[in-house]
Amino acid sequence: MKKKVLATLMTAAMLATTLVGCGGGAADGGAADGGAATEAPAADGGSEEAPAADGGSEEAPAEDAAAAEEEIPTATFGDPNGTHMEMWTFVEIHGQHYGNMVEKWNEQNPDRTIEITCTTYPYADMHTKLLTSLNAGTGAPDICDVEIGQFPNVVAGLDTWLVPQNDAAAPYLDTMVPARMAVYSGSDGNNYGIPYHVGATVMYYNVAAMAEALGISNDDVIAKIDAVTTWDDYAALGQEYVDAIATEGKYWTSVDTAGCDWQWIAMAEYGEDWTGGMGGTANVQLESVKKMCTMEQDWVNSGLAMVSPDGHVDLEAGFQNILDHNIVSFPKAMWYMSRFTNYMPEESGNWYIAKCPVFEAGQKCSVGIGGTGTVVTQQAGDKDLASEFLCWAKMSEEGEQLIWDNLGFDVCNTVLWNDDAFAHDDNNQYNQFFINYPYDVLYSIKDDIGTVYTTAISPTINEQMCNVTLNDILENGVSVDEALQAAQDVVDLEQ
Repeated sequence: MKKKVLATLMTAAMLATTLVGCGGGAADGGAADGGAATEAPAADGGSEEAPAADGGSEEAPAEDAAAAEEEIPTATFGDPNGTHMEMWTFVEIHGQHYGNMVEKWNEQNPDRTIEITCTTYPYADMHTKLLTSLNAGTGAPDICDVEIGQFPNVVAGLDTWLVPQNDAAAPYLDTMVPARMAVYSGSDGNNYGIPYHVGATVMYYNVAAMAEALGISNDDVIAKIDAVTTWDDYAALGQEYVDAIATEGKYWTSVDTAGCDWQWIAMAEYGEDWTGGMGGTANVQLESVKKMCTMEQDWVNSGLAMVSPDGHVDLEAGFQNILDHNIVSFPKAMWYMSRFTNYMPEESGNWYIAKCPVFEAGQKCSVGIGGTGTVVTQQAGDKDLASEFLCWAKMSEEGEQLIWDNLGFDVCNTVLWNDDAFAHDDNNQYNQFFINYPYDVLYSIKDDIGTVYTTAISPTINEQMCNVTLNDILENGVSVDEALQAAQDVVDLEQ
């Protein structure tokens, strides 16, 4: 067990600095004001976190390491006479959320007050430090954020390391999105992590640019978008746009070589999972993956799609590509809304959010991508109180309101999705930015959000797909079957 854990620690440390292809960039603990926080890449289809400008790590240079160590942000909130808890995160604004919630908790629970100290470590440092302390049985915090790509490492210790959240979460589970709760469960069936958001994948459309090219009104464009059901419909509308604009360098969409969002959508639509799920056998040669990769390759060959600059849309080059209207539609999780408000504010009023097309009518049309689950460790001083507070802070209507207002995440408590005061608040920056209300779209797909797991094999799959396979298919013209067979050969060596 010791040798296996040490190997896991080494792997986690390496992945934290090298696995940047399928997400944003590694974090330094900062956060975008009023929007999605700055975090590290998820070892999955993507990450809700703000990206590095070049897609690489944002870690401090070696000569600044000592100074950075001395400047680790720490803040204490709550009642000095209450039960003290230590909280670790890698996103400072997450700590501020708990600070806000502990004040509310203390007002409502004067006989069970809490004081919480939130420490924000760099991404790699925090996860390595957490794994080390869990394995040692000492030194871990009461509560800790765990990025989804690192969750398989942390949950490996199951209830020896972490406190099951089944009981504390029970009051909220009826209204929580099951797919989001499932990805933070262990192989024993217990739930160990509490999510910040759904990360539901949707389609973003530039209605203004489409209307100009097609010579029709915005309302007419929206009617065309709303009529899209299948990927064939989507491609047909795209061809109409490309034919109308008839300009070199202008495409309907972009496909990714350094991100797996498109493949995740396809798997969710067919109910497949290339990890094999908990305890399963990994298989990247799924029918859903083949269909998506083939479709993307056809689009590139026909001129309907371009390959995303720098590999995906969640980097500076991707933002510029959108700003230049080189593409006018693409799929991404709802947390990408903050990219528009933070990096492309001049696009306000131009964009419309819709559900993703499907291969066959009746399929699920979305998948949760990215995320951070928060855990309570077995080293917590008061496990029951820590669990009760955590679940209330992240799953109650009060907690979810602050997550939406301050973090800009699509919350998991579905009771709020159809609440007019919550979903249609015209003071909210995202409701102001987009043509339609984001939660109207989310509510319409609430029963159609699929699950793809992040497991111990996920880093291997994603590294191969993002570094080799998707480049071969979309850039080098390698056949889909050949490229996926080569990827499977690599995956098989690791399982």
